[in-house]
Amino acid sequence: MWTKNNIPDLSGKTVIVTGANNGIGLEITHAVYEKGATVIMACRNSDNAEQAVRHLKKRGGNGTLKIELLDLANLKQIKGFSDKILNDHEKIDLLFNNAGTMVPPAAKTDDGFELQFGVNFLGHFALTGHLYPRLKTNKGARIVTMSSGAHKFVDRIDFGNLRLEIPYDAFREYAVSKLANLQFMCHLHELATLKGDQLLSLAAHPGVSDTGLSRHMAAADYDAAVKQFGKLMPAWQGALPALFAGISDEVNGGEYFGPDGLNELKGYPARAAVSAPAVDSSQGALLWDYACQHTGLQFP
Repeated sequence: MWTKNNIPDLSGKTVIVTGANNGIGLEITHAVYEKGATVIMACRNSDNAEQAVRHLKKRGGNGTLKIELLDLANLKQIKGFSDKILNDHEKIDLLFNNAGTMVPPAAKTDDGFELQFGVNFLGHFALTGHLYPRLKTNKGARIVTMSSGAHKFVDRIDFGNLRLEIPYDAFREYAVSKLANLQFMCHLHELATLKGDQLLSLAAHPGVSDTGLSRHMAAADYDAAVKQFGKLMPAWQGALPALFAGISDEVNGGEYFGPDGLNELKGYPARAAVSAPAVDSSQGALLWDYACQHTGLQFP
């Protein structure tokens, strides 16, 4: 059973966590901060981020916490954030593409994409692309992208419905964004391997965890989910698969981790099941080309 007690000393490591001020992101941040890492807390709201820092310092840690504002719904702002990181930090050891939104009311990013696709996937694609030159020069660096068991509910990405072209289905769009994240992780692993870049691209999901991600769910839907799944895991436990992917020596690039219990809903880190579309190289290539076209990035 792997827990954060298995995390070694991380002094001298630089870790970026998106959505670091609450839920899974907060617990990832605390775990690596405890072990001495310099943690760049990439957050959208400065007040919430500062409150999170006060909370984390009360819990205690041996590392350093730095707030940097990041709005994953704005591609121009993502570039500005990345430029500052590249200017201020000579190396990046670990990038947790963690932030996300789930089943919000229909909305678009500043660049016109359906919000869940734009934030959960495209924003993280752009962030990774901008930071990639620094990541690839650090042998052993890792990129951990968050997905969900919901990725299994769709079998392809409809490129004709990424800007709310058809009537909005909140859960379908969430599932699409999480399938995109897995295709992104897998295709990045393929490309990095072909290029000989010695970094690891991995993914994780938190099972059913008690976080603010469910805030947009209707009360009846949330109550039904709790009735179906039982008591939700605490956020610290939901963070373990991502931490395992980012830190354990027992992982390989292209792997996906989640809880080891029934249907991957609860438990401790283990390899997770992926759908066939998630590992379909041709689908991954189509998504990659789309993302490159709409972000103006080409990497590796």
